[in-house]
Amino acid sequence: MSTASERTIQALEQVVKDVPVGTDLALVHLLWAMLSGAFLHSRGAVFGALQWAGFEPCEIRRSWRALRQGAWSIEPLIQSWRAYVLSRTPWQPRSYEGYTPQSIDVTAFWRPRLQGWTGKFFYRLANRAIKGVGLALIAQVGNLDGQRIALPKHIICAGQGMNDQALKQQALQWASDHLGEHEVAIHDAGASVADMQEAHMKRYVVRTDLNCAARRNHLPARKRQGRPPEYGQKVRPLPRSWKNRTIAATKPDFTTSFPFDGRTVEVKGWRNLVRTDQKVAVDNETFFIFVFSDPLYRKPLVLSTNIVAQPQSIFCLYLDRWPIEQIPLAAKQMLGLHRQFVFAEASCLRLPALALLAGNILTFLAAALPAFPTGFWDRQPKKTPGRLRRVLAQTDFSKEYACHGQLRKKESVTDHLPKGIQAHRRHKAIPKPV
Repeated sequence: MSTASERTIQALEQVVKDVPVGTDLALVHLLWAMLSGAFLHSRGAVFGALQWAGFEPCEIRRSWRALRQGAWSIEPLIQSWRAYVLSRTPWQPRSYEGYTPQSIDVTAFWRPRLQGWTGKFFYRLANRAIKGVGLALIAQVGNLDGQRIALPKHIICAGQGMNDQALKQQALQWASDHLGEHEVAIHDAGASVADMQEAHMKRYVVRTDLNCAARRNHLPARKRQGRPPEYGQKVRPLPRSWKNRTIAATKPDFTTSFPFDGRTVEVKGWRNLVRTDQKVAVDNETFFIFVFSDPLYRKPLVLSTNIVAQPQSIFCLYLDRWPIEQIPLAAKQMLGLHRQFVFAEASCLRLPALALLAGNILTFLAAALPAFPTGFWDRQPKKTPGRLRRVLAQTDFSKEYACHGQLRKKESVTDHLPKGIQAHRRHKAIPKPV
């Protein structure tokens, strides 16, 4: 057995170790089909992917049944995978001044023709909300052999009727309830300071719009005429135009700079701010706004946070949000699960969550294993998920792995059960329990 296939099977065994007998082997078959790129060849069809991976018809039926009706959930699989990574790999969370990043992201698997599905999420390319299965990711970010890799802590599947806002609020609330002592929640521009405060987030860094505004938490000098002021002075970090006139930016409370990757990043900052809809009060939750002008980019980066740290640490904390984007990227593009042909509600929710886990497993194993060249022309291979997927695609699972121990086929009599189209018809005829 090759090193890549052996380590992969060992990892999959640990992921499904707490799943009931029979279902665990069926899930290993399904995860192997994902990791070997079989869904790329089947264009999202579960039966075709399992057949392309070399499994027998009875094994294919068992894997399909385990996906739809198996006694398992994604949360225990994630915890088993985390335990494997923390015990078997040198992965370590990144830290800045004692703060470790916890990244939050919302993604969706688009299903525009899925009948009876009511969940819709905003699709940037189409510039509108499209029917799809939404998932929220909460992950830690760390280092493994010089690579930044996100390790999932929790995956939230959006049920029927949920949209971006509801899923985001649910993810922020879970992250707030499970935020570690030194962890900082990192979110992109999809969330706001108001969302973080509504979720009672203890520590956060969030990207804000270029035209954002805030207020001071103290009253300005009272004018001679008019009612006394209730709101603080408005703060605008960047200038803007309105009705053919320019509104100047507010003078920053401090300016500084720091070196980063051979270039100098200029920083402007404002302290003790509140939201524009809040009146001056002692018990208001205050935050900071930082504007980072990086010569590598044309537009500045505007970040809001409630932690006290150096601007360079805030900048690096936000940059560590981006490894979480690798998880859906590997699941959709690398493994071909952006297209899915499942239609039962349970399968529509389980398959995307399992795909995200498979994408993270492939990324971790690619970083932990030696680099595998694609061919003779690949003279300086890198540790990428695509290269590892090609190696696994050349491995015959049935010949490389023999069932033994806990991970084995469940000896159940199934000859009397209907199969194929007859099983579908019988399932539809059985009334669902109320």
